[in-house]
Amino acid sequence: MRLMQLTPLALVAMLGLAPVSGTQADVMNMKSVGDVPADVQLPSRASTMEQVKSQFGEPGNTMPAVGDPPITRWDYGNFTVFFEYNRVIDSVVHP
Repeated sequence: MRLMQLTPLALVAMLGLAPVSGTQADVMNMKSVGDVPADVQLPSRASTMEQVKSQFGEPGNTMPAVGDPPITRWDYGNFTVFFEYNRVIDSVVHP
């Protein structure tokens, strides 16, 4: 069967059955940005690691940098901060 004879639905179904690579990701159940409680303060994007430590103290847990560019994760009591190199790229509130 030639590829041009496949219907769009058949093509999608076929592609959906393609093998998945061996990559793995952590899943974190977190609230969206619009769900941040008023009493929770988060680091601003582009803040440095030193600025975050100065404002929020030492994180309870740190995950080493992974990937390229390197992404680092710091966990605090009720939120997590993600850094690219040494700058905040996102902060999320724990559920």
